[in-house]
Amino acid sequence: MKNNHTLIIGSGIVGATLALKLAQAKMSVTLIDARPARDALAWQGVLSKRDARVYALSLASINLLKDVGVWQKIASSKRKADYSQMQVWQLNGRGELLFGDNSENHPDSALPQMLGSMVEPAVIEHALWQRLYEDDVSAYLTIIAGQKVTNMDWLGAQQGYRVTLDNHTTIGAALLVGADGRGSFVRKQAAIGLDTLDYNQTAICCAIHTEKPHQATARQAMLPTGTLALLPLADITDEDKADPQHWQSIVWTLPRNQALALIEEDDRVIADKLAAACHYELGAISQIESIASFPLTAQQATSYVADNLVLIGDAAHGVHPLAGQGLNLGMLDVQVLSEQLTHDFTRSGGTIWGSNQTLRRYERLRRPHNSLMMHSFSALNWLFAGSLAQLRPVQQIRNEGMYRVGKMKPLMRLFAKQASGV
Repeated sequence: MKNNHTLIIGSGIVGATLALKLAQAKMSVTLIDARPARDALAWQGVLSKRDARVYALSLASINLLKDVGVWQKIASSKRKADYSQMQVWQLNGRGELLFGDNSENHPDSALPQMLGSMVEPAVIEHALWQRLYEDDVSAYLTIIAGQKVTNMDWLGAQQGYRVTLDNHTTIGAALLVGADGRGSFVRKQAAIGLDTLDYNQTAICCAIHTEKPHQATARQAMLPTGTLALLPLADITDEDKADPQHWQSIVWTLPRNQALALIEEDDRVIADKLAAACHYELGAISQIESIASFPLTAQQATSYVADNLVLIGDAAHGVHPLAGQGLNLGMLDVQVLSEQLTHDFTRSGGTIWGSNQTLRRYERLRRPHNSLMMHSFSALNWLFAGSLAQLRPVQQIRNEGMYRVGKMKPLMRLFAKQASGV
């Protein structure tokens, strides 16, 4: 049985970023992923295609990726679409919120020029994969791919966990980190409960080519049926680069039955209905690719920690995609957990790693914030698309609220700063 300071189960973006943070601090860490490893040729095949999904990385997430040496690779690949403005509007009412307006008519040095960047999941994962094998961190990293965890045994506070893989290998660790997604095996094995909320909505995701360019603006229309987000996509072909900024990633939230019926339609019909739903904000839609759908739920673990065990990212919490903050919340988990672990390790002269006190401090810092974000997104969804949202008094309050907030520049600056995460 191999012993480690830390064993991370799940090598998605959040788990791999934590592994890099710990390896940079010269801590022994093992990263386990059930997915088989990809070689350079396999990555080339994945990256040759446009992904309809994107993550809206905040400045805080970008800074963390810079810190672990990953953002530099993403930037050099040019597979990102930075955005400097966010536009939120409702079609059946007055008021528009425009965050990060840095035009000559609205100069404001307090706002960053870039609010964030839209990046395809595979682009981030590829940059992480490259970084994980570089010499300065690989000496502290053991990466196991294509193996599932079949059993977890807690051996007591001093020894931590013994984990068994499906090839019968056993690994011991002082600290076990669950970064294995919404259906977390780690969370279930640790008997940690889960609070869930089903929105009875389904999101349709696709990539579209629009008549008008996105102009580095992330857009979100608040519709009676749910939100419709139009998010900038990177230009990847020579044709794209000759006439840039015309590809968008769409996340269209609809009542479940309506979404499932729509996704059965012809692509041309879906494209026309999309353009009409956002009142042709970016003109007609000439192409549509990679249509998919997924049900929308929110969830949160009743506890983020147990003895010698901690949950991060989607294993701990999942939110409505309304504001595109799911991954950003997970990256904040990584930042806080790594800071708490290394701080207590240094302060104790190298004797304390993943103690109950350290883990509880992480939970106190992250769980209330994540709860607030989850309930805020749920409230916003209810305010615009809930069963009571179409009542006239609710509409009047909502319309007046959006109109007044849009006129308050200091408040808008505060919202923009919060969205950037810094």
